[in-house]
Amino acid sequence: MSDRQRLGGGLLVAGTTSDAGKSVVTAGICRWLVRRGVKVAPFKGQNMSLNSFVTREGAEIGRAQAMQAQAARVEPTALMNPVLLKPGGDRSSQVVLMGRPVGELSARGYHGDGTGPGRQETLLGTVVDCLQELRSTYDAVICEGAGSPAEINLRRTDIVNMGVARAARLPVVVVGDIDRGGVFASFFGTTALLSPEDQSLVAGYLVNKFRGDVSLLEPGLEMLRGLTGRATYGVLPFGHGLGIDEEDGLRVSLRGAVRESVVAPPYGEDVLRVAVCAVPLMSNFTDVDALAAEPGVVVRFVDRPDEIADADLVIVPGTRGTVRALAWLRERGLADALARRAADGRPLLGICGGYQLLGEHIEDDVESRAGSVDGLGLLPVRVEFARGKTLARPVGEALGERVEGYEIHHGVASVEGGDPFLVDGAGRRLDGTRAGSVWGTHWHGSLESDGFRRAFLREVAAAAGRRFVPAPDTSFATLREEQLDLLGDLIEEHADTDALLRLIESGAPSGLPFIAPGAP
Repeated sequence: MSDRQRLGGGLLVAGTTSDAGKSVVTAGICRWLVRRGVKVAPFKGQNMSLNSFVTREGAEIGRAQAMQAQAARVEPTALMNPVLLKPGGDRSSQVVLMGRPVGELSARGYHGDGTGPGRQETLLGTVVDCLQELRSTYDAVICEGAGSPAEINLRRTDIVNMGVARAARLPVVVVGDIDRGGVFASFFGTTALLSPEDQSLVAGYLVNKFRGDVSLLEPGLEMLRGLTGRATYGVLPFGHGLGIDEEDGLRVSLRGAVRESVVAPPYGEDVLRVAVCAVPLMSNFTDVDALAAEPGVVVRFVDRPDEIADADLVIVPGTRGTVRALAWLRERGLADALARRAADGRPLLGICGGYQLLGEHIEDDVESRAGSVDGLGLLPVRVEFARGKTLARPVGEALGERVEGYEIHHGVASVEGGDPFLVDGAGRRLDGTRAGSVWGTHWHGSLESDGFRRAFLREVAAAAGRRFVPAPDTSFATLREEQLDLLGDLIEEHADTDALLRLIESGAPSGLPFIAPGAP
């Protein structure tokens, strides 16, 4: 399409369950639309995730929405994810509103106890206003739901599924993961548990992760249409490595490769083995994706001392609970294993919370309220938690290479020794430190800088005695773009795109039948 197509509408991508594929489908629709010349934006009214990102204006949003914005080829903003919940360790979550933390709330305090409105209900106006602002700017807005729209215990306070669909009159497509089984029952049951008003917006379904001959599925799809009066807008095939930055790190198997990726043969003679400690409340586990993309680098998440014994590099990642992660490392014997590594001169990298706990001392009256806690003492750093959160998009240099990253942390580090790690153009320390074979930094995403990643891996390989050579032409940004194009291809080749365009432009078809019993 040569001329820009203005649709003037939107779509809500809901799911039969969590992890049905809503994020992937939303990203795929955004990439397919922008390739057609549509100015499109993603949106998720409320996200619960420890995997977050910092926008150019310094707002914290879910990483999935940041990646969906990249799929749409637009700059992510707080409007695209106005409410972000970051779970903590005491059945509460930090509430991030329009990119800024506004407090901690329990689930009861957020949803309400039934006697009055909770905080969530009061946020519906903000969510709808943000969506409306996006719709006034973009040709189309593709919204992602959360969990299932049929969580009837939460419907009264819903601001991300049918609550926002009703408020904005959005048509809804429900995605189901057929690889889990029971997809027909899930589609029917999801619809039948909605009120008549909600059902009137559910236009149809998308089958996700199908393996095999689609013709074998078609009789079931016809029966589903007869039972519900709703079309199936496509059957998307199963494919390895088709995810984007998920909401929760624990979906990655502790003993599996990152994102089910296939490790390419090494460019040099040896592979490089990376072990990532799967600390509690792990955040931004996507920091290691760029390592997993390197030919010959094998990345695993681990939770036992013996699993790091043969690793060439161990990473302690970010966490929403630094003090809790520190206790976990000690309880499991990993703290002693990390200390032995450092004493033997074997490479170790701490990122954000992982950097903080590698230090000598932590003063925390904010996150854990544990007060004074001794760190692992592997870096000459003292950390004090501030009530305000650092949110930034810094740029600097390390190992002679340009580095870009983003910061999301309450802990403020006072470096009392070691060699500068991330520096400015004049060589002045910007962040982090290095002591022997132990590095630490607050900067998430730094390993996505290709030149720095290669230089860092060369240092690791030398310290580990490995004949590993980083490939000279691996571009993480290019690989990510290729991934997003695959998602666009998925929609273009396997969905009824003409029907989706009509849905986005004109809304849900009129006269959709009611499926009993409906919500009370």
